[in-house]
Amino acid sequence: MSYWPRSVALRGAVALLILVLGSGFSAHAAATFRVGDIRVEGLQRIAPGTVFNYLPVKVGDTVDSSRTADAIRALFKTGFFKDVRIEREGNTLVVVLVERPSIASIEFSGNKDIETKNLLKSLKDIGFAKGRTFNRQIFEQVEQELRKTYFAAGKYGVRIESTVTPIERNRVAVNFSISEGKVARIKQINIVGNQAFTDSDLLDLFKLKPHSMFSFISSSDRYSKQKLGADLETLRSYYLDRGYINFSIDSTQVSITPDKRDVYITINISEGDRFTVSKVKLAGDLVVPKEDLFKRVTVRQGAVFSRKQVTETSTKIGERLGEEGYAFANVNAIPDIDKADKTVALTFFIEPGKRVYVRRINFKGNTRSRDEVLRREMRQIEGGWISTKAVERSKVRLQRLGYFDEVNVETPAVPGTTDQVDVDFSVVEKPSGNLALGAGFSQDQGIILQTSISQENFFGTGNRVQASFNNSRVGRNIGFDWLNPYYTLDGVSRGFGARFRNTDASSANLADYNLDQFSGNVNFGIPISEFNRVNLALTAEHTDFKLGTAPSVQVLAFDRQVGGNYNTIVLTGGWSSDTRNDRVLPNSGALSSISAEVAVPGLDLEYYKLTLSHQRFFPLPKGLALKLEGELGVGGGYGNTPDLPLTANFFAGGIRDLRGYKGNTLGPRDSNGAALGGDLKMLGSAELILPLPFLRESRSVRVSTFYDVGNVYGPGQSVDFGSLRHSVGITGLWLSPLGPLTVSFAEPFGDKVGDQTQRFQFTFGTSF
Repeated sequence: MSYWPRSVALRGAVALLILVLGSGFSAHAAATFRVGDIRVEGLQRIAPGTVFNYLPVKVGDTVDSSRTADAIRALFKTGFFKDVRIEREGNTLVVVLVERPSIASIEFSGNKDIETKNLLKSLKDIGFAKGRTFNRQIFEQVEQELRKTYFAAGKYGVRIESTVTPIERNRVAVNFSISEGKVARIKQINIVGNQAFTDSDLLDLFKLKPHSMFSFISSSDRYSKQKLGADLETLRSYYLDRGYINFSIDSTQVSITPDKRDVYITINISEGDRFTVSKVKLAGDLVVPKEDLFKRVTVRQGAVFSRKQVTETSTKIGERLGEEGYAFANVNAIPDIDKADKTVALTFFIEPGKRVYVRRINFKGNTRSRDEVLRREMRQIEGGWISTKAVERSKVRLQRLGYFDEVNVETPAVPGTTDQVDVDFSVVEKPSGNLALGAGFSQDQGIILQTSISQENFFGTGNRVQASFNNSRVGRNIGFDWLNPYYTLDGVSRGFGARFRNTDASSANLADYNLDQFSGNVNFGIPISEFNRVNLALTAEHTDFKLGTAPSVQVLAFDRQVGGNYNTIVLTGGWSSDTRNDRVLPNSGALSSISAEVAVPGLDLEYYKLTLSHQRFFPLPKGLALKLEGELGVGGGYGNTPDLPLTANFFAGGIRDLRGYKGNTLGPRDSNGAALGGDLKMLGSAELILPLPFLRESRSVRVSTFYDVGNVYGPGQSVDFGSLRHSVGITGLWLSPLGPLTVSFAEPFGDKVGDQTQRFQFTFGTSF
């Protein structure tokens, strides 16, 4: 390594020493004078004003050797100069400066595994960057910082050589020549002192792993001090959650072989004895009934001590107090350890503090959405005491609107008070318009496309407007829908819709007939509790039923029944309960619904349909989640209509219900072998939602494995397990900048002769 010459800096130090000793000011009369003017010499890049800002002497001041020494120290302290001298010419104070050079460029050669931009960032963090003053003290830390960067990547054999080259205009060019060497791999991890648990059980907890043939996927065999620290804390928690209160990590040795390629880690532990819980008590100011608080206690007398359960209990008690306005309550678990009996008596001491009230609820980031759209979702009341449960529920309701990519909430204290807070919500809006496209493949139809344009948050009012268009081989579909989710202040919704639909059923994998349908509807949604809602709708419909080119016996029979066209008015009533934590990508909560549909008597068709569905999410450890879903639909005719009409049948198959089978193809078939649908539909599904190693915090990607089962049955058909269709596979959802993309690959089984399978399926969309 070559350094900037030190002679100039030494000259400055000598000048400082002379001034401190009073040299040049041999008598008080000669050394002390009144400054009439100040002149600065030697500047090249730095402006004189900068010097005057740091110089502790002004025109008119009286200076002596002490004041000039202070001035030299102040200018040296800036780091801008490598030589500072102060001289006197009459009543003029002359400041003679030699600037430190600036860094003109920083270049790297030989770096392959770590990009130059990452190396520059690590140097910038310690104040060494292009354009800054070249400081020798900082420069001496540079190689150490670069080594730390390479050590973090497992490159312990790295060699770094630096060169500093002076160039014109008092600048320097800095070059680093790097020989990265091989990555050091963890060869072995040894745990010494464990008796209660095997080495393999404990090492399974670690993210760091010895080198294996699969290590290149996760880089788990690269030693990192931070990762080792995290693994040691995981090990400590594992023992403390299983009763080993006195567990300790006595020492940790990390050694590397002379060739810098293999790392050996040895961890020495002391397990101690295993303790059980002898008693659990509550103490302090119990502002909430003791019985209510004990419901939150997960620690049980006689059970093995668990730090995790102790922490969980403290958190749950704190959350309960927070619901009553004690937002800053402290709940401390105090253990009384009996070493002889190997037991622990736990006392949860409660300090509720003052009850806290909400002054204001504020919103930030809603540039498109009106303030009232957010405010009507609030379950926390301004002026009332704060409820942490209500604040969290308000956040969830904002997330479920679908208008925002991100919702955050803070509760800062009001300055000058001890019992007031503001509730500040910050949101990041996303495009609320959507152009959705559905796509599928068929050997005889090719690509089928369906499109719809919707605006979830029309002009920021929260109203939903949708116009749908479809002009595929299946037919044309033109529709318009309007929904006001807050038709009344208490959350009653009202919507209208109108639609024209022309359908070639045979192109939709159904029997050979055509439909021209005109319909209009009005609907209401009535909230009956925070999570429950009743829905009512009235739909009037006129249908022209047309025979296809080769109609089946069943199609001909239905045509004779309706006489080519028919009119219906359908009443729909339903109940739904939705406790999911997110409308698009939930991982906890449930959605249940019951829907009844009745064609009013006295018109051309009289029938009913009843549908029950349930969807529940179970969060699992390690970022996993389980989704269980079921649907049951039954229907039939009444009055002058003997069976459920052909055009009102249930259908199944496709990416949205039973994957691996072509859309709408399951169930009874007509005399031509085409799908008819049926009056009974049964579907079930289980999905294991998988965490993505590199996208754990992503709110736009989801991958899961699934098992689907179900079928559709017609009148008189027996329902048994052997008639069900099954499929297993993997599916992915990406809320891309171009809209949602869903892909599934399924392997059907239990299929029968004549079933139409389709292993690969997808839908996609775009946002505007």
